Amino acid sequence: MTESETLRCATHPDVETGLRCGKCGKPICPKCMVQTPVGARCRECARLYKLPTYRMSSGYYLRAAGAALVMAIVIGIVWGIIENILPFFFLNLLLAAGVGYAIGEVVSRSVNKKRGIWLAITGSIAVVIAYLVNIFTFGSVSLSPFRIIFDLVGIGIGIYMAVTRLR
Repeated sequence: MTESETLRCATHPDVETGLRCGKCGKPICPKCMVQTPVGARCRECARLYKLPTYRMSSGYYLRAAGAALVMAIVIGIVWGIIENILPFFFLNLLLAAGVGYAIGEVVSRSVNKKRGIWLAITGSIAVVIAYLVNIFTFGSVSLSPFRIIFDLVGIGIGIYMAVTRLR
C-alpha cells in the first residue's frame, strides 16, 4: 500500500483505515474490528461461537438437575451413615471433599462431560442439599460454634470440589 492510497472501511465508508481483516482482507476500522486469537478480523469472519463443551440445551440442564438431586439425597444418607459409624470431626472434611467430587463427576457424566457456570452452581446446590439431608436425616444438628464452623468449612470444601469438576 502506498502513501497516496487510502483505504476506507467497508462498513463505514467515511472512516479511513490502514487495517484489513486477517482472513478475507476486507478493510475494517477499529469499530468493526473483532480481536480474535489469530488477529484482527471483520465481524463476518470472526463469528465466535462457544466451544461445544459449553453449549447446552435446556434438556441438559434438566438432566443435570435431576442427577444432582438424586446424588445429593443418596450421598447425604451415606454421608450420615458414615459419620454416625465413625464420628471424627476431621473425617467430615474428607467426606465433604468426596461428596463434592462425586456430585461433580456424576453431574458431568450425566451431561456428556459438558461444563459451565450453571452446572457448577447446580453442583454447589447439590452439595448443600446433601449436607442438609445428612443433618436432618440423622439428627446430627449441633449448635456449638466449633461444630458450625467446622461444618461450614466442610461444605466449602465440598462446593470447591464440585465447582472444580464442573466449571
